[in-house]
Amino acid sequence: MRIAVLHDDPLLPDMIRGALERHHHVCHFYTSGASLLKDTRHETIDLLISGWHLPDMDGIEVIQRLRETAGQQLPILLVTRRNEERDVIEALNRGADDYMVKPLRLGELVARVAALLRRAYPQAMGQQLVFGPYRFDPEKRLLSLHGETLALKNLEYELALFMFRNAGRLLSRAHLREAVWGERSEAPSRSLDTHVSRLRTKLQLTQQAHGYAITAIYGMGYRLDTVDTVALADPRG
Repeated sequence: MRIAVLHDDPLLPDMIRGALERHHHVCHFYTSGASLLKDTRHETIDLLISGWHLPDMDGIEVIQRLRETAGQQLPILLVTRRNEERDVIEALNRGADDYMVKPLRLGELVARVAALLRRAYPQAMGQQLVFGPYRFDPEKRLLSLHGETLALKNLEYELALFMFRNAGRLLSRAHLREAVWGERSEAPSRSLDTHVSRLRTKLQLTQQAHGYAITAIYGMGYRLDTVDTVALADPRG
């Protein structure tokens, strides 16, 4: 999953990266609330780990702003040396989902991150392989629609599975490239657009007849939306 870490402690980045990337997460580090808030206008993240005291604003203020723009789904873990009960209560009441006191125990950090991700994204973190008429076979790396196997290349299969497991979520272009291609480059690439276009055609996602459709979000990325096929078929709807 794609995790943002907002903290001004110079020792934390390497510690957190080492712990989380061993569990196949990708970490992006920020030292100011302003830089994180700027990036989240056009990028998506799966989870935020934030400190309380930052050079430009309190972590609590960042959390409140994110709640206004990103909603309640984004899981947020606050990491700080403040350990009074009133601090924990304030943090949770103002938008944090969990709270850890430094010095960090890395095993506990990994476990708390995993628990937050499972609660926020049960479909993405689970092993679901059937989505309406679409069925994924991970051993053979095949995707079928109504029992008919679709001819997909390796990256097309990975992109399709990632998008179905994150159906309904806006996924930025960088998020998709990291998850499927393993790229962190900010350079623009037409490869993603080409793969999405092929999925639309091969999975018949342009017809909206099978319960799903891909939506392009200008300046951001893509979202796989569920479609009410009954309403589409009913001329009175």
